[in-house]
Amino acid sequence: MVDEAVLKNATETAWTVYRSRHPDVEAHDTRRCLLERHLHRRWEERESDTEELASFGIAYLHRLPRDEC
Repeated sequence: MVDEAVLKNATETAWTVYRSRHPDVEAHDTRRCLLERHLHRRWEERESDTEELASFGIAYLHRLPRDEC
């Protein structure tokens, strides 16, 4: 089962870092939902701590094509 606190903290951290590097991205951008789903799946595949999960999230966001979001 997903530890909601770990998942929430990792999502918030990844999203905050991503948005700080991309100020043109709005807070409720569709990438946020994609990030949440990705991290949830990642957690189910292999339990991770908040920092590791956040780093996976940041890498995932940087791989997303800008024109598909």
